[in-house]
Parts: sequence; structure tokens; C-alpha cells
Amino acid sequence: MANNKQMSELDIKVKNNMEKIKHKIVVMSGKGGVGKSTISTNIAYGLALKGYKVGILDADIHGPNVALMLGKEGVKATSFAPISLLDGNLKVISLSFFISSSDDPIIWRGPAKIGAIHQFLGDVQWGELDYLVVDLPPGTGDEPLTIAQSIGKADGSVIVTTPQDVSILDSRKSIKFSKLINLPILGIVENMSGFVCPHCGERIDIFKTGGGEKTAKELNVEFLGKVPMNPSIVVAGDSGVPYIGSQEKNASHDALESIVNKLIEKTQK
Repeated sequence: MANNKQMSELDIKVKNNMEKIKHKIVVMSGKGGVGKSTISTNIAYGLALKGYKVGILDADIHGPNVALMLGKEGVKATSFAPISLLDGNLKVISLSFFISSSDDPIIWRGPAKIGAIHQFLGDVQWGELDYLVVDLPPGTGDEPLTIAQSIGKADGSVIVTTPQDVSILDSRKSIKFSKLINLPILGIVENMSGFVCPHCGERIDIFKTGGGEKTAKELNVEFLGKVPMNPSIVVAGDSGVPYIGSQEKNASHDALESIVNKLIEKTQK
């Protein structure tokens, strides 16, 4: 564990690093399995494709999946230099770059996780960025609180949910968490919102639909959009190229593009 002097020095590094980043977007969810990392990587990749300098921080210590979704699973870092993609427009850091095997569980208590996040914020050579996208683990525990207290002024949080009542219930907790810690809320994304048949175009609401939009209205936050289920999104994530980078034109791709454009509009005001 770092002593007080070391922590003070690291805090200064965090502050200096964060001051070089214009916009910070925190992506969170009330529960796991809602596609939060998929939304995070598509937002970061979409911003980078538009020419912005973007960093993505995988703050999910126990389940770091961002590297896989960006085609960098198995890459090992020898320093705190982030891994670069898209000609340097996208920088990524994840605990998966520092562990010997992706099969190894991370058995850490709170202080160790908090220390790792501080190092990711302070020791990583982020440089000048237009955007930092933080992919948080589900829930409202150590990692979300540490990020919120450490990154300085943030543009806000993006809450990811699916249409089921159990997911909506937990997403409401994330919204209230953001409000309690004075983290602005950029909006709600309803992921897995129905399935559009690629052959006939018929829409089937497998997990119901509209729960995220209804919650946004009830809690007076913006609704960023619905992303329909699409097998190609899963394939894209597993292949390491986020779906927003594909040339396909359909409801899912349009929804992701729209979410990125709305975030640009909201953060550039």
C-alpha cells in the first residue's frame, strides 16, 4: 500500500492528467449483463472515428472486457503507456494488459482496487484528449465512487439498461447515485431493445421495450436512445472492432450513431 506521501504525489498526477482532458463520460449500469462495455466501446470508437482524440479506461477491475472488444486481448503492457488504435486517435488501458492470463481471477479488496484506479488515472500517459470514456463495473461500489471523486469535473454519466423491470430497477439506483454525488446525468441508453429480423424487418420485443424511456421521463433525465438486439453487434465485439465501425446500415447501427452524436452535442455546449 502506498504511504501518505506517495498517495499525495499520485493525487497530483491524477489532477494534472485530468486537466488535460476536455470531456469525461462515465458509463455505468445498475446490474451486469446489460451490454455496458459494448456501449462504452462503441461510444469511444465512434468518437475516435469522427476525429476526436479519445481515451477509454476499463475500470471494471474484476471483469475487464474492453481489451477483447477492441481487439487487444492478450496484449501485455510493460509500462503505463496506453495501447493505441485508429492511428493514435483511440487510447485504451485495462487491467487485462497487466495480468498473466485472462483466466486469472482478480481477488482484490477495496483498497487495492482504488489504488489501481488511481494509477490508471495518474500514471497512465493519457496526454491531451478530447474525451475520456470510463467503463465502470455494474453497481454503485468502490470503483464508481473512486472514479467520481477522482476525475475532477465530468460531463456526466451514461446509464445503460435493458427493458426488463429488474434492470430498470437497478438503473434507477445508478441515476440516484449520480445525483447524490453531484455527477451530471447525460442520459439513459436502453440496450437490447427488441430484435429486428434482418430478413423480413419485423420487430420482436423479446425483453419488452420502453422501460428505459419511461424511467428517463419519470426521473427527468434525457433518453439517449434504444439499441435493438443484433447478432452482428455480438460478432463485432468478439472480433475486436466495435459495431459502430462497420458499414452496415440498420436500426442498431443508426441508434449507436445517434447516441454518439447526442453526446457530442451535449458535451460541446
